[in-house]
Amino acid sequence: MKRPLMCLFLWMWILSFYSIAPDVSSEEKQETTPIFVTAWLKAGPVTVRMPVFHDTKNIKGEVFGLKELLRFDDTDTESWWPTIGGPFPWSGMCDRVWSEVLCDTHGVMLESERGVESPEIAFLATYIRAGRFAEATLEISGYHLFRAFLDGNMVLEKASAQKPADDRASVKAKKLSKQIKLEAGVHLLLVKAMKDPDCQAPWVVKATLRIPVNHEDALTVGTQPRQVMTIRHMMDGPKVRSVSISSDGKLVAVSMQQSQPPSDDAESWIELRQTEDGGLVQTFRGGMALSQIQWSPVGRRLSYISSEKEKKTLWIMDVDKGTSIPLLKDVEDLGDYTWSPAGDFLIYSITEEPKEDKTGLKRLEGMPDRWPWYRERHFLYRVNVADGTRQRLTAGRLSTSLNSVHPDGSRLLFSRSIYDYTERPYSKTEFFVLDLNTLSLDTLFVDRWAQTAQWSPDGKQLLVTGGPMCFDGIGKNVPDGRIPNDYDTQAFLYDLETGRAEPITKEFDPSINQAVWSQSESCIYFNTTDRSYKRLYRHDVEKKNFEMMDTGFDVLDEFDIAEDRPVAAAIGSGASLPPRASVLDLRRRRTRTLINPGEKDYQHVHFGQVERWTFTNTRGTEIDGHVYYPPEFDPQKKYPCIVYYYGGTSPVTRDFGGRYPKEIWAANGYVVYVLQPSGATGYGQAFSAFHVNDWGQIAADEIIDGTKQFLEAHPFIDASRMGCIGASFGGFMTMLLTTRTDMFASAVAHAGISSISSYWGEGYWGYLYSAAATAESFPWNRKDIYVDQSPLFHADKITTPLLLVHGASDTNVPPGESRQLYTALKLLGRDVELVEVEGQNHHIMQYNKRIRWTKTIMAWLDRWLKDQPQWWEDLYSDK
Repeated sequence: MKRPLMCLFLWMWILSFYSIAPDVSSEEKQETTPIFVTAWLKAGPVTVRMPVFHDTKNIKGEVFGLKELLRFDDTDTESWWPTIGGPFPWSGMCDRVWSEVLCDTHGVMLESERGVESPEIAFLATYIRAGRFAEATLEISGYHLFRAFLDGNMVLEKASAQKPADDRASVKAKKLSKQIKLEAGVHLLLVKAMKDPDCQAPWVVKATLRIPVNHEDALTVGTQPRQVMTIRHMMDGPKVRSVSISSDGKLVAVSMQQSQPPSDDAESWIELRQTEDGGLVQTFRGGMALSQIQWSPVGRRLSYISSEKEKKTLWIMDVDKGTSIPLLKDVEDLGDYTWSPAGDFLIYSITEEPKEDKTGLKRLEGMPDRWPWYRERHFLYRVNVADGTRQRLTAGRLSTSLNSVHPDGSRLLFSRSIYDYTERPYSKTEFFVLDLNTLSLDTLFVDRWAQTAQWSPDGKQLLVTGGPMCFDGIGKNVPDGRIPNDYDTQAFLYDLETGRAEPITKEFDPSINQAVWSQSESCIYFNTTDRSYKRLYRHDVEKKNFEMMDTGFDVLDEFDIAEDRPVAAAIGSGASLPPRASVLDLRRRRTRTLINPGEKDYQHVHFGQVERWTFTNTRGTEIDGHVYYPPEFDPQKKYPCIVYYYGGTSPVTRDFGGRYPKEIWAANGYVVYVLQPSGATGYGQAFSAFHVNDWGQIAADEIIDGTKQFLEAHPFIDASRMGCIGASFGGFMTMLLTTRTDMFASAVAHAGISSISSYWGEGYWGYLYSAAATAESFPWNRKDIYVDQSPLFHADKITTPLLLVHGASDTNVPPGESRQLYTALKLLGRDVELVEVEGQNHHIMQYNKRIRWTKTIMAWLDRWLKDQPQWWEDLYSDK
């Protein structure tokens, strides 16, 4: 006990000569409340030395002093997230760690090393946890030099020490202050403190946060780095974009990408990793835009495309020889490519632009001619790997698309689309077989609902995917009198000898996303939408059964199977599981992580629980859903709630983050309820068929009914603070819901449809979407859909505060859909805001715009559901 008492005595003795407590006026005391930083993580001190010739004037006539030494970046602190006992990276000093130090309201005293006559540096770190958007004043005072950083940005600097005239002169520590804005989440305050060896004043640092009165609970300060998820977590870290596995199953090429804030640019690169342990073999990095990574089916040759300005180069890299050659160099308008089964040639596509029309007038060739790319044509070519010789394979008026190369490499399966407005879906697809030796052509079949086709390993069958109405509706499985939802993709086997097709997923409820016929097993692997999951299924062709494969993901984004072994590489994520790449041993039914790029970024992030919750609708059908809880959920408290839905042809899956990040909403203090109204795929054809010719009636009723049942079952939800949000068809659902109920205190519609008829005629895909969603229904024969179901015609019923957000260049749902409802509501005097994102289409992709767009949505919800308008006002001040 003697040492602590002596330290306390010394501290009080020092304070008798030095005043470090800043003066606070009575006016400030009335307006703000101080939060003193009394717990720090400390690293150092360490001795730093001035460079040689520092006292010699440079070309600017200046000498290198303590100020310049303070500003020199000794180490990269931007990625720091200190922990007690965690390593402190400094000039090879591996034994240095962060330690916790406590202090009182007078600040923290830093102890200098004995006998040191050179400058010293110490780092102090603390975490500011904001439970809401808050504005505060950061004050830091001290006698010596310091720089303060908030979330990596320098906010305060004291570049010179205060030196008293003698040892007992009273000196008041200089206080610096800065107005800061803190969004909900955890923020790192880092102070780089430097001791001037010529200054005898105590080496002390004091930090205070001053926040408006009545907002005391908005901020807490401490040394624990426990975080909640923010938009920066989701946007800034490295991400896996695609994977391709070598034919022997021993190597995986991983395409990576990372944003480069504060710019809108991103860096892409390729990593070669061993499937056995995930070990890194080689990295291809250097500022190039890399894409379309593929392994040759034979050997260990890797191909990829690099892009520079308007030209692309197709590279072939031999991993064993260590060589890399450009097979196609500086090609304009180079498209997709595919390896031949023997790896001796590739089939690639080239895009041809139409002849320029200088008249300034354009006669449309049909509805698709509104698309800027419609008159472009895509044709197929062959290039031989051995000598680089090329051959053009297709030409003509219509584009040609490669589907598959025959197992023996002698033939191609390709298709053409023909627009035909006489019946749904207003186009048909022709499938052809091209003999590569003679260029003779055979027509296989023509179908309106077929999508893709690929040869079986023995070349005797085709695996075809398409809607239930494919092959004259043999895949249809709906009650009599019902029209199937042709977005509910099915799989068929087409016998090339007999010309007959067999539906293989007719009784299989999940919808098909990706199909791969294994070259090493007698089976087909399907990536499916299975309720709110995306799961991998193995279909035994002989036994005709399906087996679900455990991938370790809630949502399987993509997979690639090795040619010679039942091994696959896959990308996926889950609710509270950031995206990663894995290796799947398909024979042993085992999975292991190949690369987890978010491991470091999310190591201190705490997620709330996610659980399934269902209810029974008026038809007696169970309606699926799931709930995201805040990280520190307390059932004894009352929470605001966000109801999220799509309501269109697909469910809201349990993937991580995304454009509408439920994890971030939950981290911001909301309970998030996601439900899957009738009409979604993945629940069987009878369920998905409810979408056809309904346009939101059933879905709206179920959202309202489900929300009421959810409130009854969860008493911790504050019924007066319910919000709803949806996008695209979900944006339409938001608009429609607000015309039918006032149970929501706030609503958000992104890219919503306010007038079904204008979307049908003006949106790039409006009439094509309606070919399935409103089969045989048009504005002239179904006023009950196109007018009565359009929110614009019921705008006077909307009383819910409504935020409309829209990409100003949206071609899918034109921005006029939001503008016309905004006009109506403004004239009606309702609470409505319209925020358009310049230069963005249906998806908000540009880095900085996406971040502000995400914050806009959260700020709007905070404004109405938490009675916290400050964030919204900060983003969109009227001043």
